[in-house]
Amino acid sequence: MDIIERHSGDIVVLDLIGRLDTTNYQQFEAKTMGLLNEGKNKIVVNCSKLDYISSSGLRIMLMALKGVGGGMFTLCELQENIREIFEISGFSSIFKIFGTEQEAVDN
Repeated sequence: MDIIERHSGDIVVLDLIGRLDTTNYQQFEAKTMGLLNEGKNKIVVNCSKLDYISSSGLRIMLMALKGVGGGMFTLCELQENIREIFEISGFSSIFKIFGTEQEAVDN
């Protein structure tokens, strides 16, 4: 998995590319926890190029959501198979999920 970090004002946009699973979830955990430790608590995760997410990946996303406190941790541009995983797991009711990155940034 690759993670590309971009900035839109005070919002950090993370592009996830590939698979987020048990072999690499630590990379995403280190990135998100590092941002939170730096006081960056407005994060948008663009999932347009995320092909797969395991329960380990879901757990790290939940940890990041809890870690933002009064900030934001939103998801956008989920591929259909990723959206299904979020719906089946019940995570679609926990996370704010937007169709486009611009919608996520604007909210």
